[in-house]
Amino acid sequence: MIIINLDVMMAKRKMSLNQLSEKVGITLANLSILKNNKAKAIRFSTLDAICKALDCRVEDIVEYVPDEKEGI
Repeated sequence: MIIINLDVMMAKRKMSLNQLSEKVGITLANLSILKNNKAKAIRFSTLDAICKALDCRVEDIVEYVPDEKEGI
């Protein structure tokens, strides 16, 4: 499973969803979907813009966690 740790990076950078939305040019609704791990996909250009705005790396935001079923 892919987990988006956007809220963690935003907290580390002391940036609100509104501030990030303005810097990245993405709607609050779409950022909220990402932040709450409800997104089905993300464009590389969006990920690039988020990383630039938060001054972080992709792996700071995107995390892979194996499903529990895979270990069985």
